[in-house]
Amino acid sequence: MKIGLIGLPNSGKTTIFNALTKAGAPVTAYANCKAKPNLAVVDVIDDRVACLSRIYKPQKTVYATIELIDFVGLRQGSASEGLFSSKSMTLVKNSDALALVVRNFLDDLGEPPSPLKDVETIKDELLISDMIVAENRLERIQQTYKRGKKTNALEIEEKTLRNIVDHLSSNRTVRDVDLDDEQEKAIRGFQFLTQKPLMIILNSDEIHFGKNQEILGDIEKESNVVEFAGKFEMELSCLTDQEDVELFMADMGIQESARHRLTCLAYETLGYVSFFTVGSDEVRAWNIVKGNTVVKAAETIHTDMARGFIRAECFSCDDLIKCGAEKGLREKGRFRVEGKDYIVQDGDIVNVRFNV
Repeated sequence: MKIGLIGLPNSGKTTIFNALTKAGAPVTAYANCKAKPNLAVVDVIDDRVACLSRIYKPQKTVYATIELIDFVGLRQGSASEGLFSSKSMTLVKNSDALALVVRNFLDDLGEPPSPLKDVETIKDELLISDMIVAENRLERIQQTYKRGKKTNALEIEEKTLRNIVDHLSSNRTVRDVDLDDEQEKAIRGFQFLTQKPLMIILNSDEIHFGKNQEILGDIEKESNVVEFAGKFEMELSCLTDQEDVELFMADMGIQESARHRLTCLAYETLGYVSFFTVGSDEVRAWNIVKGNTVVKAAETIHTDMARGFIRAECFSCDDLIKCGAEKGLREKGRFRVEGKDYIVQDGDIVNVRFNV
């Protein structure tokens, strides 16, 4: 899972990045748009993985991961000049979701925050960026037509892009466009920014943290949102004594780590569930979009498994933990054999039988 952190300059993106990753990246304003983004990969801590490892005692335990990318701050009007450098734009487009960090504290000049306005400013920049991409492509399609090259694929792409431009012009995102499979395929390569799932991180100071229900409620009308005390939680991530960490968290009314809260928000935003593969060699967690079949789960593990899929042996992680071993599952009739149409559930343990 790849998540891009975006926001206005000095919104605290890098502070949030450090709180989530313990990376220790310099917390300073980027000098220019050519600055490289900060990158880090963190494990998705899941207590179920630890329980499965105690049962199977594998040689290797592998958690699901989140790759976090802290991008340069965006300014109002930057879309017309290009939101990011070409390399950064590639990273943005390859992100599974975007996390918009908005300031909810006084800046260095004493300016009060305006989080709702900041959210709209960045959303507008994303819309304009997508509009420019779509209109430029439509111009190139027209030039292709003038050269006498007009194919069915180009006509589908043109029609889809014109529909997208209409939506963007009406301040609606590409996510709002109802696309069939053919149209989705026609525009897949563009990776439009407003087509990506968007979540909001309200970055508050210690004084106002936990007292922003009205703001959170307004944001939540359109996007999933979570509140962080960014600077405090960055400092918290540097502590090595777990008792001190828990004490400070309790004092602030923070029940779970920043990473865990973002993970839950990301899974909800992307619609992910977790499934597991187990054995004496490896216990591993995998992500899959909710509603996908076991064949898609097999493909997530390895494309050959999906290509040669025969059946899947499945059982619940919770059932296994209660029984303590697979033998108990079989005795209680909790061990299942599923076909290719089975919908994977969160917490399923899957063993794919295949032949290629």
